Parts: sequence; C-alpha cells; structure tokens
Amino acid sequence: MTATGSDVPQEVRIEPPGLFGFLGVPQDAKGVVLFAHGSGSGRHSPRNNHVARQLRGAGIATLLLDLLTPEEERDRANVFDIRMLASRLVEATDWVERQPATRDLPIGYFGASTGGGAALVAAAARGPEIAAVVSRGGRPDLAGDALHLVAAPVLLIVGSLDTGVIELNREARARLSAPSELILVSGAGHLFEEPGTLDQVIEHSRRWFLRHFERVRVSGVRA
Repeated sequence: MTATGSDVPQEVRIEPPGLFGFLGVPQDAKGVVLFAHGSGSGRHSPRNNHVARQLRGAGIATLLLDLLTPEEERDRANVFDIRMLASRLVEATDWVERQPATRDLPIGYFGASTGGGAALVAAAARGPEIAAVVSRGGRPDLAGDALHLVAAPVLLIVGSLDTGVIELNREARARLSAPSELILVSGAGHLFEEPGTLDQVIEHSRRWFLRHFERVRVSGVRA
C-alpha cells in the first residue's frame, strides 16, 4: 500500500510482512518518527498516540505500527524477541523510504519499554540512515552488543521513580559510542502516568528530534 501525505493518521498496511500502522504526515514535515511499542502494546497505545499527536503538531510525521502480526502475538516469546521486533522496524523503515510522502524525510525512532531495545538494534542495523533515537522508560540494555554500533544520537528518558530501569539505562548509555543524554523525569514511574510527566517526555522528544532532523537538513545528508 502506498501512503500519501495527511496530517490525520491513516491506517496503512506494510508489506511484507503484513503489519498494520497509523501514518500521519503534516504539511512540510521536518522528519518522520517510527514508534516501537513495548510488550503487549501496539499502534493503539494511548500514551504513544498522545506523543505522536503532539509531534505532528510540531511538524513531525509519525508512524505507529504493530511490530507483530495477530498470529505472532499469540506466542508470548515473540513479544520479547528483540531481534524480531527490530527486524520489523527495519522493514517498516524500508517501507517509509518507498512512500512519496516520507521518502525524502530524515528518520527517527521512538521506543517505549522493550521497544527501546528494539529501536536501538534497528538503529544499529541502519547506521547513519537514522537521524535520532528516543527511548521512553525503555530497556536499552536489551540491545546488547548492538549498542556500540548505534550511530544515531540517543535520548534516554526515564521516570525518577523507575529505579531499576534507571540503572539499566545508565549502564546501557555507558556502552553507547554515539552522542547521548539521559533525562530523569521527576516524580514519574515506568509508564509516566503521573500528571504532567508525559508532557515532559513530549517536550524533550520534540526538542531532540527537531534538533537532529535540522542537523540532517543543514548537512544535506538525508540521515
């Protein structure tokens, strides 16, 4: 299926391997962000849809997609198969690069929970094609040896109350060779459900993506 530009998210089907997603492309988009959801989540995630809506308001196209088919989701092992999830994100990246509305845009990844690990593995596979990565309450440690291969600047956002995940992010950041930042959102837990905390995630993410999409635009290199 070929996607055309529309600020209102349109349902798309990515072939192969038959994944469904929501693509929204604002006018004069500055880049496109692909979302990698956490375990048990997908394109209908209310938190990631809220983030995506605000990013589109800042002129950033978004693709929220299911990284597994309904049949694959029935096997719980697939939900935690970081390599499989990353491979699907790579396939979605290929699809984005073929669409008239997005093919010339810098590309970013936004990963949540286990999706943070998948986003980093995918970024390592695509190298300089990926302009930036943001991980929200993510598990970058799950990227393993791929961490030192990531070329894209990485922003790690963790709630200050998510103590175990904070340490995992610190350890993973130490293994990154790419530029990185670690931001702790005060009073936030793993899901950023506390009032105002998700808005802080959005503001930091918007800043990160816009900065690095502009870097790509100015350099003349797509990503």
